[in-house]
Amino acid sequence: MTPPTWPPGPKLTVDAVWIDHGRVLLVRRGRAPFRGRWALPGGYVEGDEGVEGTVLRELREETGLRGSSVRLIGVFSGPGRDPRGPTVTVAFRIGGRAGVPVGGDDARDAAWVPVRSLPALAFDHAEIVRAALRMGRTRRRSRR
Repeated sequence: MTPPTWPPGPKLTVDAVWIDHGRVLLVRRGRAPFRGRWALPGGYVEGDEGVEGTVLRELREETGLRGSSVRLIGVFSGPGRDPRGPTVTVAFRIGGRAGVPVGGDDARDAAWVPVRSLPALAFDHAEIVRAALRMGRTRRRSRR
């Protein structure tokens, strides 16, 4: 029997949103597309990984920080979100001990940036940060 063939489709990626004391953790991209622009830590899911493990691996590789909690923000798949081709990203809220980030792997730099003064972000990362912030406000209201 011939194994099934799968049609080409979008690539699967993950993005980490770590917000701590009004700051969000960002990386400055060292590669195209968007070389030099700020972005959320993240990257492609490899064949032997799940999305939950990938987001923590990418976070560690790109910032040197280890996240501890992972909560789903959402799935983002808008056409044109990545100029390299169709991608679907699974975005996670990260928590843990916030330390001093150091850019690594394909990140030229990493830094905590105040949410109120975010630069223009690569891809659709501004939309993802807004979704994470809305999620935080909704959660605080539901605790009252």
